Amino acid sequence: MLSPSSSIAYAPERSRPSLLAGTIAGLVNLAVVCALVTGLWYVLLHPNGVFALYTPMYGFSLVVAVVAAIVLIAKVAEFFPLQSLAIADPARGVLFTAIAVGIGVLIVHGLFWNFIGRFGVTYFSPWSIVAEGGVGAEFFNARENASTAIIYVLAAFLWIALFWSVSFGRWPWAGAGAGVRAWSRFATIALIATLLYVVLFHPHVCALFYPAQTMAGVTPWWAAFAQTASAYFNLGLVLCTVLWIVISDVLWEQWPWRLLDRADGPGFARGAFAFVGTIVLGAATVWIALAAMTAVWMEPFEGGQYTDAPYFRYLHAGEIAGFGMLGAFITRAYLDAPLQRLALAARLAARTLLAAAVGAVAYLFYYSSAGTALLGRVPGIGQPEDTPLVWTLLFIAVVLCQLEFFRGWPLTRMDDEGARR
Repeated sequence: MLSPSSSIAYAPERSRPSLLAGTIAGLVNLAVVCALVTGLWYVLLHPNGVFALYTPMYGFSLVVAVVAAIVLIAKVAEFFPLQSLAIADPARGVLFTAIAVGIGVLIVHGLFWNFIGRFGVTYFSPWSIVAEGGVGAEFFNARENASTAIIYVLAAFLWIALFWSVSFGRWPWAGAGAGVRAWSRFATIALIATLLYVVLFHPHVCALFYPAQTMAGVTPWWAAFAQTASAYFNLGLVLCTVLWIVISDVLWEQWPWRLLDRADGPGFARGAFAFVGTIVLGAATVWIALAAMTAVWMEPFEGGQYTDAPYFRYLHAGEIAGFGMLGAFITRAYLDAPLQRLALAARLAARTLLAAAVGAVAYLFYYSSAGTALLGRVPGIGQPEDTPLVWTLLFIAVVLCQLEFFRGWPLTRMDDEGARR
């Protein structure tokens, strides 16, 4: 995702800038990114904007698809087959951003709506759902249900893709060519993500229709102990697990997983350690978030609405994780200059505290009256027509595009790797 030391700072001489210059450059860059995200939100997603794609699930699916495309290009394929493309910034960034957006749209409208949904699984295409008829088979509801299924698939893909990048790295294809490594890693990640989707999310999608498609998917196996048949139970756990993948990579420079590195780099032991460790941390995060919500809103109950609904509590744990991820990316990309000179343990601790503070500020802004007015969202917490994950993921997508595609342009990386690239 990011190299062990990759922040952004203004450094025209390609050397480490002063503390003051790096701090000011990061803050200015963050302000510009905030303005860009706000503009994109208004044009693409705002209910009174140009395209008004935030329904919310349709816009959610498109944003997740673009994030998945960015990760696919930068972390899974490592820019193959264009890794040797000799093109300067910002043209390089514009090119790869356009490719990522194109792939994201193609994933939703091409792969799912017009291929898998037409020739394989009905619920991936709103047109196929409408054509089959039945209760609720009108286009808006059909598109929301299809988008929900697509979001679940891409959530599983992002989980495994980011996990593989942080834990296994290029193992076991480190000695292979770029093409073999890219295709092998993609095939492995896609296979694992498909299996996870089938077990964690498919049963819920089958239950979205009336009558429930019990011959295609089992009754959600988690319903008895989770108090809900919604796959938001699993989505919350996945997002909280991804939070720790991001934290360990972006803030902790891939510690503690690096403790089990082999002499030649990451291997199976490191991957297994990271897999178990991030799941345990993710489950603990869900438990803490649920306990905090119970303290504020009291116990949820089956059949409850809004904040009383068990499914919302699990989803909101994932939404909180989304703010945590956003805080991590902002901290490392734009606010890290004062922390670069600290010792390792102090640096990792300071980043973590700062990221938590940034995530908390973003959370408070989103649910404030100012955030409600600026984003055009439904007021309040627990509204079915709203999820902050769309906004946080859009913000993260812009940050990732600048870091991975524009290589920090118009600023530059503070590390030697960034100077060489």
